[in-house]
Amino acid sequence: MRNKFWYKTALSSVLAMAAAAFSAAPSSVHAAGIMSGSGSYSAGTPAEAMPLQAEQYITEDLLNKPVPTNQWWSSLLWDSFSEAQYPHPLAVRHEPQGLRIYHPGPHLLQEPTVIDGTMAVDGDFIAGHTGESQFPEARVAGYSDWFVDAQYESGQHEMKVSYGHGSPFTYFTYAGGNPKLIFQETPELWYGGRSSSVLGITVNGSHYGLFGPTGSTWIGLDRQEWVNQLNGKDYFSIAVLPDNRPATLEKFQQYAYSHITDTKVSWTYDEEQSEVTSTYRFTTEPKEGLRSGTLFTMYPHQWKYTDTDPLPYRYASVRGDLATGEGDRFTTVMKYHGILPALPAVGEDQLSSMKALLEEARNEPETGAADSYSAAKELGRLTALLPLAKDSGESEAAVFFEQKLQGMLEDWLTYTDEDRDQLFYPSSYFYYDFAWSTLIGYPASLGSDSELNDHHIVNGYFIKAAAELARHNPEWASDSSYGGMVDLLIRDMASPDRQDALFPFLRVFDPYAGHSWSSGAARYGSGNYNAASGEVMNAWSSLILWGEATRDPAIRNLGIYLYTTEMQAILQYWLDADQTHFHDDFTPAGAAAIWGGKTEGDSTLWSTRPAEVQAANWLPFSGSSLYLTASPSLAERHFTKLRQDEQDTRDEEGLRDLVYMYQAISQPEEALKAFENTAPLFAAQAGSSKAHAYAWISMLNERGTQNKDITADTPLYAVYKHPEHGSTYVVYNMSSSPVNVTFSDGTTMTASPSGFTEKTLP
Repeated sequence: MRNKFWYKTALSSVLAMAAAAFSAAPSSVHAAGIMSGSGSYSAGTPAEAMPLQAEQYITEDLLNKPVPTNQWWSSLLWDSFSEAQYPHPLAVRHEPQGLRIYHPGPHLLQEPTVIDGTMAVDGDFIAGHTGESQFPEARVAGYSDWFVDAQYESGQHEMKVSYGHGSPFTYFTYAGGNPKLIFQETPELWYGGRSSSVLGITVNGSHYGLFGPTGSTWIGLDRQEWVNQLNGKDYFSIAVLPDNRPATLEKFQQYAYSHITDTKVSWTYDEEQSEVTSTYRFTTEPKEGLRSGTLFTMYPHQWKYTDTDPLPYRYASVRGDLATGEGDRFTTVMKYHGILPALPAVGEDQLSSMKALLEEARNEPETGAADSYSAAKELGRLTALLPLAKDSGESEAAVFFEQKLQGMLEDWLTYTDEDRDQLFYPSSYFYYDFAWSTLIGYPASLGSDSELNDHHIVNGYFIKAAAELARHNPEWASDSSYGGMVDLLIRDMASPDRQDALFPFLRVFDPYAGHSWSSGAARYGSGNYNAASGEVMNAWSSLILWGEATRDPAIRNLGIYLYTTEMQAILQYWLDADQTHFHDDFTPAGAAAIWGGKTEGDSTLWSTRPAEVQAANWLPFSGSSLYLTASPSLAERHFTKLRQDEQDTRDEEGLRDLVYMYQAISQPEEALKAFENTAPLFAAQAGSSKAHAYAWISMLNERGTQNKDITADTPLYAVYKHPEHGSTYVVYNMSSSPVNVTFSDGTTMTASPSGFTEKTLP
């Protein structure tokens, strides 16, 4: 049999991909790099950059296609087998013997600082192949939006496995042998027998249905190695069951032979209703009979926002209870609560203080940006300062911040002969890696080069900075200027086009889990992780702002979908807004990191300081962070826990401005007083400024917090509620003409062109 695997990134394939990419991109090849309007990027990896590995564990069918990274299953792509993966309600790991399968539900550990559902070393059992005791490797053979196919092959012996989020089923096809199940101890058999094709078993406290083809039989049921004799067929499936009732197994049997072959998400944004509708579709192929559709599970952020009638089955998971549905699709509808491109101007009473803080920010010494993340943080600081200076009438400061912002951004978005000739770090630019289908900032940071980590975190700051420039200078954002380069940054982290020749579809976003993943390779026993929810929301809001500034509704709507979906995931899994996820003894203020297999409360990958751990869910505070303010009681609960977790307030050093900003959600007067008393004594967190902190705290003190019960028929808006001052309605109009806006409570206003419009009602 012809070997179907590709063992290394062949030079001919890379050159073919490069040619296709050059022809597909709105760019031209230049001696200094690839031009995109006034911007450009390098087509080669810098000599000093951390190299990406050459090996990609994929099959021939996936050659010359953009490679998906940053997925829950990515370790299968990067390694010859895989680390543990978490397609809830299951956990799996690829090994030489086959696929090790585990159901974490019965074994969840709820400890003071963690909800742990990581995969046990031995799992529940291994699904292997009778013809092969040790496969040389497993490779990615296909994928869709939340499913993946893995291929095992050795000579004539093949096993293909398909599995994914939200499916209790794992599907197999075989060549040259039969399914072989290997147990640590003989499981309890409670349905079927040697002559039946379907078995119900309990192993390690979990219940499974084993579904051989009709007419198949079993051998070895009294031992620890069971074989399903396929009787001339090539398919097999396994389902983790919610209980061990025969009626439940028979319900699952109805769908066990309808193998899922594709999964696809689609979304729409209804501007009039301010709603995001997401549809999750399963395509199935019946191996027996004519039944279509499947049984699927839904996460809490899904079943709380769908009208799909659930079946009477539930699974415990590290994300909370999973509800079960039936069919080939389901839909969620979530409200979009709006964002603002900048914080509203401070009142007259605060203006002199704001001007002094802006002057302080203007005179701060240059610290430089050693890498792409440091540069991103500085861009974020300048992006916040520029509108504050404009709105405060500080024209000289505004020009200063705008020139710095534009100069720094253009430097990164341009690759020149000088960049090419530099031997060390003074140069800063982006380069494209054809083998891994990605654009990388150099000098890199956070493993964004060697493992493709956190591209959305870095790119989001760049895109938001570009959106701020475009807000004041639309020509700068044209394709003939720097708009083309910004669009490449967007496509690198979240291309909405499944046919994109340069980048994979939604690289970092997991449509089914409802949130993004940070690691490009996911080489952890706990799966992939997300430990910076605030910066993720910054990234998605940048798409909304860029789309509005450039009159690109597709990008704007993509941003609204990602922002709204991830916001609901954050509220459920990071902040426990409904108080249904964290157990009573969970002590941290909120989740520090979400992993595939656990929720961790007291540490990120870089810190165990309580304030720094929790600040990852806040920063950068901005006009797109108002969702954090929608429940002052939730913020009060988290702030109280934070102060209890700290040894003393010295733990807040370097973060004091952020702590005051979070305190202001529930205690605005106290936060404002504390800020004013201590501002001369501390430095703002990198990427922030005391002027920005003062604007945020003053906003909450004067206008109140977000009222999420009122929406508007425009994308850039906010509604505040204040216990004494009433409701304040704010709209930002990016267009050059007045826009009539209607709020869901009947309030109307005409939004002035290219600016903010406010209305306050008692």
